[in-house]
Amino acid sequence: MIADLVASLRPRQWTKNLLVFAGLLFSQSLDQPAQVGRAIAAFVVFCALSGSMYLINDVLDVERDRSHPQKRTRPVASGRLPAGTAMATGIVLMVAACGGAFALNVPFGVVALLYAGLLSAYSAGLKHVVIVDALVIAAGFVLRAVAGVVVIEAELSHWLLLCTILLALFLTFGKRRHEVLLLEEGAAHHRPILTEYPTQFLDQMIAVVTAATLMAYALYTISPETAAKLGTTRLPFTIPFVLYGLFRYLYLLYRRDLGGNPSEHLLTDRALLVDVALWAVTVVVLLYWR
Repeated sequence: MIADLVASLRPRQWTKNLLVFAGLLFSQSLDQPAQVGRAIAAFVVFCALSGSMYLINDVLDVERDRSHPQKRTRPVASGRLPAGTAMATGIVLMVAACGGAFALNVPFGVVALLYAGLLSAYSAGLKHVVIVDALVIAAGFVLRAVAGVVVIEAELSHWLLLCTILLALFLTFGKRRHEVLLLEEGAAHHRPILTEYPTQFLDQMIAVVTAATLMAYALYTISPETAAKLGTTRLPFTIPFVLYGLFRYLYLLYRRDLGGNPSEHLLTDRALLVDVALWAVTVVVLLYWR
Protein backbone atom coordinates (compact mmCIF):
# COMPACT_ATOMS: atom_id res chain seq x y z
CA MET A 1 0.00 0.00 0.00
CA ILE A 2 2.87 2.38 0.78
CA ALA A 3 4.33 1.77 -2.66
CA ASP A 4 0.96 2.46 -4.26
CA LEU A 5 0.55 5.66 -2.23
CA VAL A 6 3.96 6.88 -3.37
CA ALA A 7 3.14 6.00 -6.97
CA SER A 8 -0.15 7.90 -6.69
CA LEU A 9 1.77 11.01 -5.62
CA ARG A 10 3.35 10.84 -9.10
CA PRO A 11 6.91 11.93 -8.28
CA ARG A 12 7.79 12.09 -11.99
CA GLN A 13 5.26 14.91 -12.33
CA TRP A 14 7.07 17.00 -9.74
CA THR A 15 9.31 18.48 -12.41
CA LYS A 16 6.49 21.03 -12.87
CA ASN A 17 7.33 22.36 -9.42
CA LEU A 18 10.82 23.35 -10.58
CA LEU A 19 9.10 26.60 -11.57
CA VAL A 20 9.44 27.74 -7.96
CA PHE A 21 13.17 28.17 -8.64
CA ALA A 22 12.55 30.68 -11.45
CA GLY A 23 12.33 33.56 -8.98
CA LEU A 24 15.56 32.47 -7.30
CA LEU A 25 17.35 32.22 -10.64
CA PHE A 26 16.23 35.50 -12.19
CA SER A 27 16.52 37.50 -8.95
CA GLN A 28 20.21 36.54 -9.00
CA SER A 29 20.00 34.93 -5.57
CA LEU A 30 21.58 31.56 -6.36
CA ASP A 31 24.69 32.57 -4.44
CA GLN A 32 22.70 33.23 -1.24
CA PRO A 33 22.43 30.00 0.80
CA ALA A 34 19.52 31.23 2.91
CA GLN A 35 17.45 32.05 -0.16
CA VAL A 36 18.36 28.76 -1.80
CA GLY A 37 17.20 26.93 1.31
CA ARG A 38 13.87 28.75 1.29
CA ALA A 39 13.36 27.96 -2.39
CA ILE A 40 14.09 24.27 -1.76
CA ALA A 41 11.58 24.28 1.10
CA ALA A 42 9.02 25.88 -1.25
CA PHE A 43 9.70 23.15 -3.80
CA VAL A 44 9.05 20.46 -1.18
CA VAL A 45 5.80 22.16 -0.14
CA PHE A 46 4.52 22.27 -3.71
CA CYS A 47 5.53 18.65 -4.32
CA ALA A 48 3.41 17.72 -1.31
CA LEU A 49 0.54 19.93 -2.52
CA SER A 50 0.56 18.58 -6.05
CA GLY A 51 0.87 15.01 -4.74
CA SER A 52 -2.16 15.52 -2.51
CA MET A 53 -4.16 16.85 -5.46
CA TYR A 54 -3.23 13.80 -7.56
CA LEU A 55 -4.54 11.52 -4.81
CA ILE A 56 -7.82 13.42 -4.46
CA ASN A 57 -8.28 13.66 -8.22
CA ASP A 58 -7.68 9.92 -8.65
CA VAL A 59 -10.52 9.23 -6.22
CA LEU A 60 -12.92 11.66 -7.90
CA ASP A 61 -12.06 10.33 -11.37
CA VAL A 62 -11.81 6.64 -10.52
CA GLU A 63 -14.62 5.50 -12.82
CA ARG A 64 -13.45 7.56 -15.79
CA ASP A 65 -9.84 6.46 -15.30
CA ARG A 66 -10.91 2.85 -15.61
CA SER A 67 -11.97 3.54 -19.20
CA HIS A 68 -8.58 5.06 -20.09
CA PRO A 69 -6.01 2.70 -21.69
CA GLN A 70 -3.17 4.09 -19.55
CA LYS A 71 -4.82 5.51 -16.42
CA ARG A 72 -6.67 2.26 -15.68
CA THR A 73 -3.44 0.85 -14.23
CA ARG A 74 -3.16 3.58 -11.57
CA PRO A 75 -3.39 2.23 -8.00
CA VAL A 76 -6.82 3.73 -7.21
CA ALA A 77 -8.38 2.95 -10.61
CA SER A 78 -7.08 -0.63 -10.54
CA GLY A 79 -8.37 -1.18 -7.01
CA ARG A 80 -4.96 -1.82 -5.43
CA LEU A 81 -5.27 1.33 -3.31
CA PRO A 82 -8.59 1.85 -1.44
CA ALA A 83 -10.27 5.13 -2.38
CA GLY A 84 -10.83 6.05 1.28
CA THR A 85 -7.15 5.66 2.09
CA ALA A 86 -6.14 7.75 -0.90
CA MET A 87 -8.61 10.53 -0.06
CA ALA A 88 -7.63 10.67 3.62
CA THR A 89 -3.94 10.74 2.77
CA GLY A 90 -4.49 13.48 0.21
CA ILE A 91 -6.38 15.70 2.65
CA VAL A 92 -3.83 15.22 5.46
CA LEU A 93 -0.96 15.92 3.08
CA MET A 94 -2.66 19.08 1.77
CA VAL A 95 -3.25 20.45 5.27
CA ALA A 96 0.33 19.67 6.29
CA ALA A 97 1.72 21.33 3.16
CA CYS A 98 -0.34 24.50 3.70
CA GLY A 99 0.80 24.61 7.33
CA GLY A 100 4.41 24.31 6.24
CA ALA A 101 3.90 27.06 3.69
CA PHE A 102 2.63 29.51 6.33
CA ALA A 103 5.61 28.56 8.51
CA LEU A 104 7.94 29.87 5.80
CA ASN A 105 6.11 33.20 5.47
CA VAL A 106 2.54 34.43 5.24
CA PRO A 107 2.55 35.51 1.54
CA PHE A 108 3.88 32.11 0.52
CA GLY A 109 1.24 30.44 2.67
CA VAL A 110 -1.50 32.48 0.97
CA VAL A 111 -0.22 31.45 -2.48
CA ALA A 112 -0.08 27.79 -1.42
CA LEU A 113 -3.63 28.04 -0.08
CA LEU A 114 -4.80 29.63 -3.34
CA TYR A 115 -3.13 26.82 -5.29
CA ALA A 116 -4.83 24.16 -3.16
CA GLY A 117 -8.21 25.88 -3.49
CA LEU A 118 -7.88 26.39 -7.23
CA LEU A 119 -6.86 22.81 -7.94
CA SER A 120 -9.60 21.51 -5.63
CA ALA A 121 -12.14 23.55 -7.60
CA TYR A 122 -10.66 22.14 -10.79
CA SER A 123 -11.09 18.57 -9.57
CA ALA A 124 -14.59 19.30 -8.28
CA GLY A 125 -15.98 20.77 -11.48
CA LEU A 126 -13.94 23.38 -13.34
CA LYS A 127 -12.25 20.67 -15.39
CA HIS A 128 -15.59 20.16 -17.12
CA VAL A 129 -15.82 23.77 -18.38
CA VAL A 130 -14.31 24.28 -21.84
CA ILE A 131 -11.38 26.76 -22.01
CA VAL A 132 -11.70 27.42 -18.28
CA ASP A 133 -10.12 24.03 -17.57
CA ALA A 134 -7.02 25.01 -19.55
CA LEU A 135 -6.84 28.44 -17.91
CA VAL A 136 -7.06 26.90 -14.44
CA ILE A 137 -4.16 24.55 -15.20
CA ALA A 138 -2.16 27.51 -16.51
CA ALA A 139 -3.01 29.47 -13.36
CA GLY A 140 -1.59 26.59 -11.33
CA PHE A 141 1.74 27.02 -13.11
CA VAL A 142 1.65 30.76 -12.52
CA LEU A 143 1.03 30.25 -8.80
CA ARG A 144 4.09 28.00 -8.65
CA ALA A 145 6.20 30.76 -10.16
CA VAL A 146 4.68 33.40 -7.88
CA ALA A 147 5.30 31.18 -4.86
CA GLY A 148 8.98 30.95 -5.72
CA VAL A 149 9.19 34.74 -5.78
CA VAL A 150 7.29 35.54 -2.59
CA VAL A 151 9.03 32.87 -0.53
CA ILE A 152 12.36 34.67 -1.02
CA GLU A 153 10.68 38.09 -0.86
CA ALA A 154 11.91 39.11 -4.30
CA GLU A 155 10.28 41.50 -6.77
CA LEU A 156 7.56 39.92 -8.89
CA SER A 157 8.10 40.37 -12.64
CA HIS A 158 5.16 40.70 -15.03
CA TRP A 159 7.35 39.02 -17.65
CA LEU A 160 7.57 35.91 -15.46
CA LEU A 161 3.79 35.76 -15.19
CA LEU A 162 3.26 36.28 -18.93
CA CYS A 163 5.82 33.71 -20.08
CA THR A 164 4.64 31.16 -17.52
CA ILE A 165 0.96 31.32 -18.42
CA LEU A 166 1.68 31.13 -22.16
CA LEU A 167 4.01 28.16 -21.77
CA ALA A 168 1.47 26.43 -19.54
CA LEU A 169 -1.29 26.93 -22.12
CA PHE A 170 1.04 25.58 -24.83
CA LEU A 171 1.61 22.38 -22.84
CA THR A 172 -2.03 22.08 -21.78
CA PHE A 173 -3.45 22.31 -25.30
CA GLY A 174 -0.81 19.84 -26.48
CA LYS A 175 -1.87 17.41 -23.77
CA ARG A 176 -5.53 17.82 -24.72
CA ARG A 177 -4.72 17.06 -28.36
CA HIS A 178 -2.89 13.88 -27.39
CA GLU A 179 -5.81 12.73 -25.22
CA VAL A 180 -8.35 13.35 -27.98
CA LEU A 181 -6.38 11.33 -30.51
CA LEU A 182 -5.50 8.56 -28.06
CA LEU A 183 -9.04 7.96 -26.81
CA GLU A 184 -10.87 8.62 -30.11
CA GLU A 185 -14.52 7.54 -29.66
CA GLY A 186 -13.93 6.81 -25.99
CA ALA A 187 -12.93 10.40 -25.22
CA ALA A 188 -16.47 11.45 -24.30
CA HIS A 189 -16.81 8.60 -21.81
CA HIS A 190 -13.47 9.21 -20.13
CA ARG A 191 -13.72 13.00 -20.00
CA PRO A 192 -16.80 14.65 -21.56
CA ILE A 193 -15.01 17.99 -21.94
CA LEU A 194 -12.74 16.44 -24.58
CA THR A 195 -15.65 16.46 -27.03
CA GLU A 196 -15.45 20.26 -26.91
CA TYR A 197 -11.85 20.16 -28.18
CA PRO A 198 -11.78 19.09 -31.85
CA THR A 199 -8.25 18.62 -33.15
CA GLN A 200 -8.59 21.52 -35.60
CA PHE A 201 -9.44 23.89 -32.76
CA LEU A 202 -6.57 22.57 -30.64
CA ASP A 203 -4.15 22.95 -33.55
CA GLN A 204 -5.16 26.61 -33.88
CA MET A 205 -4.74 27.23 -30.16
CA ILE A 206 -1.36 25.50 -30.14
CA ALA A 207 -0.20 27.66 -33.06
CA VAL A 208 -1.33 30.84 -31.29
CA VAL A 209 0.29 30.10 -27.93
CA THR A 210 3.49 28.80 -29.55
CA ALA A 211 4.01 32.10 -31.34
CA ALA A 212 2.94 34.11 -28.29
CA THR A 213 5.27 32.19 -25.96
CA LEU A 214 8.29 32.69 -28.19
CA MET A 215 7.46 36.36 -28.76
CA ALA A 216 6.94 37.06 -25.05
CA TYR A 217 10.24 35.44 -24.09
CA ALA A 218 12.11 37.21 -26.89
CA LEU A 219 10.68 40.59 -25.86
CA TYR A 220 11.64 39.87 -22.26
CA THR A 221 15.25 39.17 -23.16
CA ILE A 222 15.68 42.32 -25.29
CA SER A 223 13.74 44.64 -22.98
CA PRO A 224 15.79 47.60 -21.66
CA GLU A 225 14.06 47.05 -18.33
CA THR A 226 15.43 43.49 -18.23
CA ALA A 227 18.94 44.62 -19.15
CA ALA A 228 18.92 47.28 -16.44
CA LYS A 229 17.57 44.94 -13.80
CA LEU A 230 19.78 41.93 -14.55
CA GLY A 231 22.89 43.82 -15.63
CA THR A 232 23.32 42.08 -18.98
CA THR A 233 22.20 42.57 -22.56
CA ARG A 234 23.19 39.04 -23.59
CA LEU A 235 20.05 37.20 -22.50
CA PRO A 236 18.86 36.96 -26.16
CA PHE A 237 21.53 34.26 -26.56
CA THR A 238 19.12 31.95 -24.74
CA ILE A 239 16.35 32.37 -27.35
CA PRO A 240 17.60 29.49 -29.58
CA PHE A 241 17.21 27.05 -26.69
CA VAL A 242 13.61 28.16 -26.10
CA LEU A 243 12.91 27.96 -29.82
CA TYR A 244 14.31 24.44 -30.05
CA GLY A 245 12.44 23.32 -26.92
CA LEU A 246 9.09 24.48 -28.29
CA PHE A 247 9.73 22.91 -31.69
CA ARG A 248 10.97 19.67 -30.14
CA TYR A 249 7.77 19.33 -28.15
CA LEU A 250 5.73 20.01 -31.31
CA TYR A 251 7.74 17.31 -33.07
CA LEU A 252 6.97 14.83 -30.28
CA LEU A 253 3.31 15.83 -30.41
CA TYR A 254 2.76 15.69 -34.16
CA ARG A 255 5.31 13.13 -35.38
CA ARG A 256 5.73 10.77 -32.43
CA ASP A 257 2.12 10.95 -31.19
CA LEU A 258 3.40 11.93 -27.76
CA GLY A 259 2.66 15.04 -25.70
CA GLY A 260 0.23 13.56 -23.18
CA ASN A 261 2.72 13.94 -20.35
CA PRO A 262 5.11 16.92 -20.75
CA SER A 263 6.79 16.23 -17.40
CA GLU A 264 7.55 12.67 -18.49
CA HIS A 265 9.05 13.87 -21.76
CA LEU A 266 11.35 16.24 -19.90
CA LEU A 267 12.82 13.22 -18.11
CA THR A 268 12.79 10.70 -20.94
CA ASP A 269 13.42 12.65 -24.14
CA ARG A 270 17.19 13.12 -24.28
CA ALA A 271 17.12 16.00 -26.76
CA LEU A 272 14.61 17.96 -24.69
CA LEU A 273 16.48 17.26 -21.47
CA VAL A 274 19.79 18.43 -22.94
CA ASP A 275 18.15 21.54 -24.37
CA VAL A 276 16.63 22.55 -21.02
CA ALA A 277 19.94 21.88 -19.26
CA LEU A 278 21.84 24.02 -21.77
CA TRP A 279 19.29 26.82 -21.39
CA ALA A 280 19.67 26.74 -17.61
CA VAL A 281 23.47 26.70 -17.73
CA THR A 282 23.53 29.56 -20.23
CA VAL A 283 21.19 31.66 -18.09
CA VAL A 284 23.34 31.04 -15.00
CA VAL A 285 26.52 32.00 -16.84
CA LEU A 286 24.98 35.18 -18.27
CA LEU A 287 23.44 36.31 -14.98
CA TYR A 288 26.12 35.32 -12.50
CA TRP A 289 29.49 35.28 -14.28
CA ARG A 290 31.18 38.63 -14.60
